[in-house]
Amino acid sequence: MKNFYTHLERIFEKIAFAFTTVISNSITFILGLAMVIFWLANRNYVHDPINDIIRDIVHSISFLTLFILQKAFNHFTASLHVKLNEIVSSSETADKSVINVESKTEPELIALQKGYSEPLIKKKVDATLENSDHTKIGQKKEDDESGEDWKL
Repeated sequence: MKNFYTHLERIFEKIAFAFTTVISNSITFILGLAMVIFWLANRNYVHDPINDIIRDIVHSISFLTLFILQKAFNHFTASLHVKLNEIVSSSETADKSVINVESKTEPELIALQKGYSEPLIKKKVDATLENSDHTKIGQKKEDDESGEDWKL
C-alpha cells in the first residue's frame, strides 16, 4: 500500500509540475484573457449555453488549480527548508536550534523570534547612540578649531 501511495505521489508531483509550467506561460494567460473577454462581450450571457460551459470550465480549472498550486508550493517550500537546514548545519557559528524550525509549534516560533529580534533592536539602538556620539565629538572638534567654546 505504501508503494502504491509513493507511486501515486510521484505521478501527482509530475502533473503538478507540468500544470504549473503551463499555467505560468504567457500564452495561457492570453488565452484565458481572450476567453473572459468573449464571455463578457456576449450580449445574451444569461441565456446562452456557451457561457454556461465557459463558466463551468473556469470554475473547474480554478478549483483544481488551487490544489495543484498548493502542492507545487509545498514542494518548493520543503526543498527550500532542506537547503536552509544544510546552510545552518554547515556553519559552525550558527544557532542549531533553527534547524527544522518549520516543525516547531507557534509559541516556540514566537519565543525563537523574540530571541532573535531583541538583540537586533539592541544593536540598532547601540549603533544609533554610537553614531550620535560621533556626531557630537565631530561637532566639538570643528567648534574647537574655529575657536568657539563648546557647550552642552
